[in-house]
Amino acid sequence: MLVKAPALGRYVYWLDCLALLGVSAVLWLAFVWQLRLHELPCPLCLLQRVAFAMVGVALLMNLRFGIRPLHYGIAVLSALAGTVSAGRQVLLHIAPGDTGFGSPFLGLHLYTWALLAFLLLLVYCGLVLLSDTVDSEARPRKLSTLARIAAVAFLSILMINLVSTTVECGFGPCPDNPTDYKWLPK
Repeated sequence: MLVKAPALGRYVYWLDCLALLGVSAVLWLAFVWQLRLHELPCPLCLLQRVAFAMVGVALLMNLRFGIRPLHYGIAVLSALAGTVSAGRQVLLHIAPGDTGFGSPFLGLHLYTWALLAFLLLLVYCGLVLLSDTVDSEARPRKLSTLARIAAVAFLSILMINLVSTTVECGFGPCPDNPTDYKWLPK
């Protein structure tokens, strides 16, 4: 049986705010990178964005509805899916002489950074679950200013990515190595 740890619960709320801001920053960076360098995300990149989005949804649920193991379970499963997707992409480009997909950022490709971020999220969720922190409030609660900022940053990039992916791929499968947007004139 999980017990409430009031002091730790307050810190976990703020850590969840920061984690949601971090997930939002990752998604914003990937989108800006896509626009500035004209590098469209491949299907594996899009899967990683979906995994980050699902982790963000779980963190947002914690902020809005209270700290629950269920929410961290969603985050863990999403981060595992992202780890598999990013790990697969790293393994695709690990051969000597392979330049990788897209331009590197600070020496590593975005999918390598994504793999590291997913692993960090898994460690964070595992530590919170080990702390047995549960919020006893069963009702929705008002978001703090930081949580509102995190929510707006997250939900806005979520919608932007949805539109961008639809413009890139249409309603069908995305090309393996995209070069242009399907729904934009050439």
